[in-house]
Amino acid sequence: QVQLVESGGGLVQAGGSLRLSCAASGIFSISTMGWYRQAPGKQRELVASITIYGSTNYADSVKGRFTISRDNAKNTVYLQMNSLKPEDTVTYYCQCRAGGRIYWGQGTQVTVSS
Repeated sequence: QVQLVESGGGLVQAGGSLRLSCAASGIFSISTMGWYRQAPGKQRELVASITIYGSTNYADSVKGRFTISRDNAKNTVYLQMNSLKPEDTVTYYCQCRAGGRIYWGQGTQVTVSS
């Protein structure tokens, strides 16, 4: 059974930090893992991604503030979010790519208060 279990979202004050985690199970030969976010009424957008070799890609809006990492042995991807801003308040989704297929987590809410 394929599962992407996200954790770590919540409420934080502006300038604070949160760490999101996403553990994948039932998926083999994962290539790229990443985090996306989606505000109500808007398209889902890439926040950060990381390949199996450790190459990373970030949205301009989070460069220098967010860091993506992964543990290949645990099929887990992390997103360390520092210097959070109110505009980072959205639902964050984990994504895995494997064997030409794309898998999504259920989403975790991040709320940054001003």
